Amino acid sequence: MRNFIILVLFTLFLFFWLKRRLYKNLLNLHNYDLIKSEYDKLLSENKRFKEINSDLQNTLDSTIALYDITEQICKSLDADKVFSYFKEEINKYIRVRDCKFLKGEVDLSPYKDLASFPLKLGDRLIGYLVADGLKNQDKEKFYILSQQFLLGIKRAILYQDVQELAIIDSLTKVFNRRYYLERFKEELQRSRKFNYKFSCLMIDIDYFKDYNDRYGHIVGDAILKELAKTIQENIRQIDLMGRYGGEEFSLILSETDKEAVRFAAERIRQAIEDKRFRAYDEELKITVSIGISTFPFDGKDIKTLIDRADSALYRAKETGRNRVCIYENYK
Repeated sequence: MRNFIILVLFTLFLFFWLKRRLYKNLLNLHNYDLIKSEYDKLLSENKRFKEINSDLQNTLDSTIALYDITEQICKSLDADKVFSYFKEEINKYIRVRDCKFLKGEVDLSPYKDLASFPLKLGDRLIGYLVADGLKNQDKEKFYILSQQFLLGIKRAILYQDVQELAIIDSLTKVFNRRYYLERFKEELQRSRKFNYKFSCLMIDIDYFKDYNDRYGHIVGDAILKELAKTIQENIRQIDLMGRYGGEEFSLILSETDKEAVRFAAERIRQAIEDKRFRAYDEELKITVSIGISTFPFDGKDIKTLIDRADSALYRAKETGRNRVCIYENYK
């Protein structure tokens, strides 16, 4: 009996002990599933973050590459060449059927179906980049590229402005005396080489001091600006014009002999005589006197040609002003 009781008790103990062990194992198994589930989730998240990081890195590399084209675009200080380099570079990053650079303020209505990007330097509108066939997803990239193009164009424009300051008279916008004489030298060398003739004109405003004394230097400056513009409107693109000093201008008429130069000079003189010069509140009539010398008849160097055109100019002044005198007429 005693042994039976001990056996029963031992059996019960073993039963409960096994039950507890089983419970613990089941609990550990449940925890293992939870841990494994969390681990799998972490692996999945890690993979997702790696993909996101890879995408971000690719985007960063692509964006940096867009900015790297500045070096290529800025190889030249000529605006047209800058755009040519730009067109070559953009096709490495995006695809467009065509791209145009429209300079200045232009009518965009012919391009209303195309993507256009204004290019500005401060408040100054340089122009527009117009792209045909640009996809929506590439517009941001094209905008970044357009800003790199703008940097190249800015360099070209600033360089051109500096060059113009060195050669252009700030008031009349024609060549200053120094640069005009450089071009005179080039024309002289070309004419010697090819046996061409050319004529030098010296033009002076009649009674200009009286205008300055009566109306002031502001009106005098306005007259000089309008006079330079009028002369330019009555010469060819191949002709050269410079402000020689004060109210005196000088012209070189390429491949123009003594017979042709008188007609050209008379056309200039008549256009000025017929024009009404508006200077602020004043409306004035002015005239000019013109002296002419011709290469090689009147001189074979710059100094002689200018001196003899000046002599002809003073002859025009002495004989009544508002007239054209050619040097040979009174040698």
